[in-house]
Amino acid sequence: MNRILIVDDEVNTSLLLSRFLTRNGFNVTTAASGASAMEYLKSEKYNLVLCDFRLEDTDGREMLKLIKQQYPATGVIIITGYSDIKMAVELIKMGAYDYITKPLYPDEILNTINKAIETHNALVVDPQLETAAVISAKPAKEGKKQVLANEFVVGNSRASKELLSQIELIAPTNYSVIILGESGTGKESVAKSIHLNSPRADQPFIAMDCGSLTKELAQSEFFGHEKGSFTGALYTKIGHFEMANGGTLFLDEVGNLSYDIQAALLRTVQERKVKRIGSTKEINLDVRIIVATNENLQDGIQKGRFREDLYHRFNEFGIHMPPLRERNSDIMLMAEHFLKMANQELGRKVESFSAEVEDCFLHYRWPGNIRELKNVVRRAALLTDGAEVQLKALPLEISTYNQGRQQLQAEQAVTADMPAAKEPRHDLKNAALEAEYGTILKVLREVNFNKTKAAEILNIDRKTLYNKMKAINLSK
Repeated sequence: MNRILIVDDEVNTSLLLSRFLTRNGFNVTTAASGASAMEYLKSEKYNLVLCDFRLEDTDGREMLKLIKQQYPATGVIIITGYSDIKMAVELIKMGAYDYITKPLYPDEILNTINKAIETHNALVVDPQLETAAVISAKPAKEGKKQVLANEFVVGNSRASKELLSQIELIAPTNYSVIILGESGTGKESVAKSIHLNSPRADQPFIAMDCGSLTKELAQSEFFGHEKGSFTGALYTKIGHFEMANGGTLFLDEVGNLSYDIQAALLRTVQERKVKRIGSTKEINLDVRIIVATNENLQDGIQKGRFREDLYHRFNEFGIHMPPLRERNSDIMLMAEHFLKMANQELGRKVESFSAEVEDCFLHYRWPGNIRELKNVVRRAALLTDGAEVQLKALPLEISTYNQGRQQLQAEQAVTADMPAAKEPRHDLKNAALEAEYGTILKVLREVNFNKTKAAEILNIDRKTLYNKMKAINLSK
């Protein structure tokens, strides 16, 4: 039976939730404070903690940090009377499964709890299960299964197989790793997979988005602070290094850190010690560091934006993430995986993609990479009523991409049929037309032949664009 710990200092709310969840088959314990909740967690294993954000002795943010630091396999849902999107995003980034606002609705609570427990119970699954939340790949050298993060799909492409080999090679070590790649290529997924296949797998994996950090907040986020150490420090805050102690700290978009913060970070990485702001006590660290960037850090070094000594501390091993357009044979495998995930999330039974959709997927350039593919499939599952995803369920720029390819082929045919000029032409009218023709083609290619976007960029209406395309045989 799944065990749930409810943490709430409002007795009536706690009692109602306990009765409701008990009737629905859960083993429920209640705690009226953060301190008593941590005592329960020491003595019993819980699948899920349902924690009110405002408690007498602490708050939901600090409870989440403590739970994720000490009991990383336990799911956490935060409940609050305040609807704050910024706070919700922050809590989910910190590791909360979800964030529910009051008033509480039974169906919503039950649905969220069931999904949270399903997710946190599926840390390792049989690779044959189609609804797997975590995919297992080929056995590693020691005979153990290679456990991969939720969005990692074992593909057929050479790039995918090379990526698996690199994960298998580097995971058992303590090497720091730099993961390079375009946005959306799955850098965090690879970082999680390295962690899950390392001796630190049962310790925390803490992800930190350096791209969203301001210079003022960075030190507090990295190193933590003591209560009262500065104006606004109402609680003791545990920094990300301390939260990840014993496990892995993943720093995403590390190239965005200011030079000053890089210096402080270098000291911590070198000395493996951290001191909270306002404290004199040093805390010893045993943290593996994995960083990711879509920038050329060596170029940043040359331009004085990134410290060379910090780069070499991070760059004990490098992994390059290929863009999705270079993994063509993996696209449909990924699409099918994301469709199964969407079916689970939305309660749908969409089985496949039409031939036209597959053709679009295989020829589209995917500038947003795996993240874009996942979002497109998730959206398509929501818009599909039947068993098969059709073109109409795709965003316009993708559903019209094949038409754009056909138009490009027509343009190439027109160009091929044009007689070569024997001598330069100096006719201003023809020169203007040729320049216009070239501009239209350039913009159409840039927007994947999305005519609405092209018309906006060209500052003309769609009808004018259609007429100009027709004049150069680029429309049907």
